Amino acid sequence: MSTPALKGPYWVTVRQYRRTLWLTGALVLAALAVIGGLRVWDLQYPDVYVEDGYRRVADDNSGYQMLRGAMGQFSVAMVLLPFLTGAFVAGPLVAREFESGTYKLSLTQSVGPAAWLRAKLLTTTAVAVGTTLVLTAVYLIGWGRVSGTWQFHWADRGPYETTGTVLVSYVLLAVAVGALVGQLVRRTLLAMAVAGGLVGVVMLVLGSFRWDFLAVRTITGPALENTSTLMVPGDGLLVEQGLIGASGQRLPGWFCSPDVPAEHCRPDEAIAAQYIDYHPASHFWPTQLIETGILLALAALAALAAFRVLRARHP
Repeated sequence: MSTPALKGPYWVTVRQYRRTLWLTGALVLAALAVIGGLRVWDLQYPDVYVEDGYRRVADDNSGYQMLRGAMGQFSVAMVLLPFLTGAFVAGPLVAREFESGTYKLSLTQSVGPAAWLRAKLLTTTAVAVGTTLVLTAVYLIGWGRVSGTWQFHWADRGPYETTGTVLVSYVLLAVAVGALVGQLVRRTLLAMAVAGGLVGVVMLVLGSFRWDFLAVRTITGPALENTSTLMVPGDGLLVEQGLIGASGQRLPGWFCSPDVPAEHCRPDEAIAAQYIDYHPASHFWPTQLIETGILLALAALAALAAFRVLRARHP
């Protein structure tokens, strides 16, 4: 986005936060250089084929281990992106304007309050969403190599958000919440903390209930002393497993053994079978779309409230 192509409050917003834009671009390039470089390094060491057609990483492939470490940090950074977006919009973008009184200068330049706020939010949204999409593309460069391994399951926190649509929706929600909080609080640091906290609460709540959106699938099997437990089919997400009594009731725990604490053993009751509840990988996109819809609805409500507050205070 070049500043000469912009006009009015849009140009002012880009000009005012040009250092933030340059820093954002530098971080994106750094992520591409690190993930891309480690992926190229990893490719220099072909995997070792073992029996039954499986492959394992070569022992001297240090690039793969470093790629896994970088992807783990990258996952954390991507989850933090909505927090940072909400904090920036609430604090430096909106609250600081009211705290310092500089918004009055913009309103004297034949720019109405709604147009002033709309320019800030649209510019920030374009940059935030664009940055999120580019970083997601960079993430996918490494994801194709580490997906399905420990800590990189499709349902894990970080990979789940980044490889679907919900991360962009969280960023949109963060922009809307930041605009509302910035006007209500009008203190830069406090507004940043409140907006980041609200976005965090939404992420925690939806993260806790997202696997309740769709019904789990259940498989059962015989349960005898010293038999193995059922396994989740494919790369599904385990939700719950246990035993089924002769009465058909689900029972906690498993058969007693010397290395299992007594409180985790099954009750003294006849056992008919064992069960396992899980989400198959096919539930990924339906869950993503449901969560995305919830987030977009919340973002729309927050944005509407932000403009209602602006109109009430600056008619």
